[in-house]
Amino acid sequence: MYSLVSAPVLGFDLSRLQGGSAAADVLLHGLSLTQSDLDAVAAARADDDWDRADLWRDVDAAAQERRTAVADAGALTVIERAPLGTLDGLLHCLRYDILDWTWGKRPAQQAMPAPHARTPRQRQSPVASRATGVLSDAAAAAYLRELLSDDSRRRLSAPWTAAMRALPEREHDLGPQGDDVRRLLTRVGSLTRAEMQQLNKVTDSARPGLSDWAPAVHSASWAVFLAGRVRSGAAAQLLLVQALDRSGVPVGDRAGGVWNLLSGAVQAIMVRDLLDSATARRLLDPYFTAMGPLAS
Repeated sequence: MYSLVSAPVLGFDLSRLQGGSAAADVLLHGLSLTQSDLDAVAAARADDDWDRADLWRDVDAAAQERRTAVADAGALTVIERAPLGTLDGLLHCLRYDILDWTWGKRPAQQAMPAPHARTPRQRQSPVASRATGVLSDAAAAAYLRELLSDDSRRRLSAPWTAAMRALPEREHDLGPQGDDVRRLLTRVGSLTRAEMQQLNKVTDSARPGLSDWAPAVHSASWAVFLAGRVRSGAAAQLLLVQALDRSGVPVGDRAGGVWNLLSGAVQAIMVRDLLDSATARRLLDPYFTAMGPLAS
């Protein structure tokens, strides 16, 4: 369910979870990691994995509790926060999408593989594996924030918190339209009450056209993939999660359509130079109607 290609879905879930902004922060830092960072991240993890095993029993119990709550969802507040994906999906995205480069050189793809041929199994180095564990612990602690005890959450997050002190601050590459994407994110991160009301008003009026919104987002996401901007596009969606939190947009509004409106606009701006005019208008017109043109 979660992948960098489907970052709008991941962002939709994180935007509605109590620890979603913190989880987005872990993933954003993961996107900016380089080979030279792995030693510092790995060194933050304690040598005693017995303690970590105990903590992950707590994580498994919390993940099961969320699955049960989603299956039995009835109250509106539960439905609004019920994620489409799972912790397993989040960790898979972290390990194999965000940190895909830590798994060694992948074999060249063959047009017609030999009969019974096996693809060589890829492995991480010990350092990369430990670093991945540090990020996974922190991501799990944030994703399950309200279901874990304060002590378990703190102990899971502590190594990553320590590692970040040794890492340089890096600005994310948001692609050729990066300046416009940042203008949108800055605007969303400082919404006034009146602007939130206007967003909801436009969202309500645009809802009857939702059937053509989904294909438009799919087209934009496909263009992001073809243009090689998947990581940039994912970073933009995760930054949008944090921008909504800074403004304090209510979860009900995010679930009710505000996320779709803003996420679609971000995705369209990412590939504005490649989209056909009809798709661009479908995704951008609601944003411009609610918020006005992007400031220069």
